[in-house]
Amino acid sequence: MSDLRGNAPGAGGLSERNRTVGILALAALAWIGAYALNEYLWDAIVGWLGLNLEVRAVGAIHFFCYDTVKILLLLTGLMFVVGMLRASLDLDKARDYLQGRGLFVGLVLAVVLGVVTPFCSCSSIPLFIGFVAAGIPLSITLTFLIASPLVSEIAAITIGDQFGWGIATAYVVAGSVLSLVIGWIFARLDLSRWVEDMVFTTKVAQLRAEGHVPTLAERAGAALAETKDIFRTVWLWVVAGVAIGAGIHGWVPADLFASVAGPGNPFAVVVATLAGVPLYVNGAGVVPIAEALWAKGMSLGTVMAFTMSTIALSIPQAVMLRRVLKPPLLAIFFGTVAAGIMLIGFLFNIVG
Repeated sequence: MSDLRGNAPGAGGLSERNRTVGILALAALAWIGAYALNEYLWDAIVGWLGLNLEVRAVGAIHFFCYDTVKILLLLTGLMFVVGMLRASLDLDKARDYLQGRGLFVGLVLAVVLGVVTPFCSCSSIPLFIGFVAAGIPLSITLTFLIASPLVSEIAAITIGDQFGWGIATAYVVAGSVLSLVIGWIFARLDLSRWVEDMVFTTKVAQLRAEGHVPTLAERAGAALAETKDIFRTVWLWVVAGVAIGAGIHGWVPADLFASVAGPGNPFAVVVATLAGVPLYVNGAGVVPIAEALWAKGMSLGTVMAFTMSTIALSIPQAVMLRRVLKPPLLAIFFGTVAAGIMLIGFLFNIVG
């Protein structure tokens, strides 16, 4: 146990390190197994009970159970990994690296990371919390939070298959540019005052502040304690957010949007953007809906605005983010992203 007290590691320290590595490996396997089995488990339960997923109530409950477990697993797993990284790396050097290469490089890296992480608008929040707590500039972390769901590689592939690869490329470019521009705007504003204090007062931050190089057991202990603290703080918001999303997922009809944002409405892009927010569908699920709306005569820009708002903004996301962002920043974030999506929709309509 000498390692846990920060003493020089000897034979006991080596034994403690090996034990910690073994526990971490078993925990990782258990997490991977739980995440992989999540969807199959709820599908199996529905089958065992002889229920029909086409029934709205059944579909909504299935959606709630699956998505709640998925996001809570992501929350615990990603927060622990980020906590370990923060406790292991010299964050001052990381910040100096980003600052030395300028804001633009940091924003580009945030967009790239957002594009390659297959997260929905809610699932990207755990990484966002970890980045903010690590001291990464808020403009960069918010850029990631925009790009991660907005520029969905799954949506891009599906759009390419359904609409054509030229449109898919335009979608990726437009979403990436929008994320960069909003990040650049945010960098000019003092937004950190509107981040909740709980994000900054974490166990890992306290560990690094003690001025010594923590052992593996200390890093794991601090990351675990931090994960527990954040989990206790946000789990209820996650459940509430997914419950709202499940209700919308089960009872809001897709045909509603075709009727209110058709080609005869000059404000169709605005209506489609706002109407897409409560739908709460991932990139793979929204493209078939978008294709049906396009087939009914909706213009391409309106369809793209609907698609982007559906996967980048959601009511459950707002509910979860409220625990870490104060209302002014939450309003700025949603308002700016929604306005940017509307602008893209209008541009697509003009060009198309």
